Amino acid sequence: MKEQSELLPTAMNMLLTTSRTFYIPISRLTRGLKEAVASAYLCMRAIDEIEDHEQLPQAVKVQLLQGVGRMLRSPERIAELAEMFAPHRSELPPVTLRLEDWVKLCPQAIAPRVVERTAVMAEGMAGWVEKEWRIRTKDDLDDYTYCVAGAVGEMLSDLWLWHDGTVTDYDKAVAFGRGLQAVNILRNHIEDRVRGVNFFPDRWGPEDMLTYARGNLEKADSYILDLRPGPALDFCSIPLALAHGTLDAIAQGKKKLSRLDVIRIVSRVAGTSQGM
Repeated sequence: MKEQSELLPTAMNMLLTTSRTFYIPISRLTRGLKEAVASAYLCMRAIDEIEDHEQLPQAVKVQLLQGVGRMLRSPERIAELAEMFAPHRSELPPVTLRLEDWVKLCPQAIAPRVVERTAVMAEGMAGWVEKEWRIRTKDDLDDYTYCVAGAVGEMLSDLWLWHDGTVTDYDKAVAFGRGLQAVNILRNHIEDRVRGVNFFPDRWGPEDMLTYARGNLEKADSYILDLRPGPALDFCSIPLALAHGTLDAIAQGKKKLSRLDVIRIVSRVAGTSQGM
């Protein structure tokens, strides 16, 4: 088994290639918490890549996601992930193929919680794949955004509590994840429709999704206001500020933030959090 010290550089490089938004705040965390959050993010990114894959047939996605759920629930079976992924090695991205490594990266004291949360998310994703992401109502949207992102907010709250006893509001943590996901839905909705997927409820347009995103991000603002200065606040502030910035850009007719805008927001938030 590879040691965490060996896996961390690999994990950070993977983060850099999969999500600059989360690479930045994770890279700023202290050792121990850095491994835990990196592990949690990469585990969830690994299964997200299965759900979103444009070439894999629906039945294969369901099989893989349900298989991940089963294997993660049985620690002795985690090594079987590589065997399950083997027939699809040419299609699945490296972040998915290395799921076993991301599990190993997590500190043992919190690993069971990260693994359980990932298993639940994988099974929930399998259900949405089977339903072909048919989102008809706001309740459907709430269920979907909880499955793929609100649960991530809950996992982060688990990690803050484990690390230094930071207590957070789990309902607001869910809104934190939902808000970020709603921003992604808005940013990618044209491309999603081209590939035959629509995450908007019936009769919803971009303005409705913008309102939904802002409502959740307002609760996310309240979530971080409850946090004392420390790793949790430092981590959450950056993606939340980028989500608000992206919404503002979309409202102005832009597709996303420019690279310069991202640098400015991160520099501002990082400087503010350090000065608290």
